[in-house]
Amino acid sequence: MSENLTFKSLGLRDYDGVWQSMKSHIREENFKNEIWFLEHTPVFTLGTAADQKHILNAKGIPVIQSDRGGEVTYHGPGQLVIYFMIDVKRSKLGPKILVKTLQEFTKSLLKEYSIDSEFIDGAPGVYVNEKKIASIGLRISKGKTYHGISINVDMDLAPFSYINPCGYEGLKVTQIKDLNNKANIKDVERLAIKLLEPIF
Repeated sequence: MSENLTFKSLGLRDYDGVWQSMKSHIREENFKNEIWFLEHTPVFTLGTAADQKHILNAKGIPVIQSDRGGEVTYHGPGQLVIYFMIDVKRSKLGPKILVKTLQEFTKSLLKEYSIDSEFIDGAPGVYVNEKKIASIGLRISKGKTYHGISINVDMDLAPFSYINPCGYEGLKVTQIKDLNNKANIKDVERLAIKLLEPIF
């Protein structure tokens, strides 16, 4: 692991507070690469490409317009969110390479749970039997990335039916627990750290 990389486990947090903290962190004069692991309280977030019409019925769940890339998604307890604040300029990681790296990392993580996954051209994320199990949304500002990836582990998937996930009507979602009942979010987080250490 790079000595300039810090992993932080933040527990259950509201989206807006973490978003503001990410933006503050990447503006720090003595910026250091950090990867944050957390869960969010229930929220729908709209990426910069999102269309409000893809929220079919929020049913009282907050909706936040974010500055990450991508469409609409749902975050809630039981979903592992991993935020990457990385100096991509210094590490020479372009946007496409970074997305590919995050997809391959997620594929390796799922393999540890005996889950085979795939990628779909033009639809960033990770899929199992054409059901989405992980979403990716990033932003790069002044050579530094923030936002990241969300992996469905052991959560209530019902709110995904209140939207067109990632802007795709009828897109189904799944989670690790439904495919391997031994999975729990803390173990997935520990495994994620182990797999990410040699990458960044």
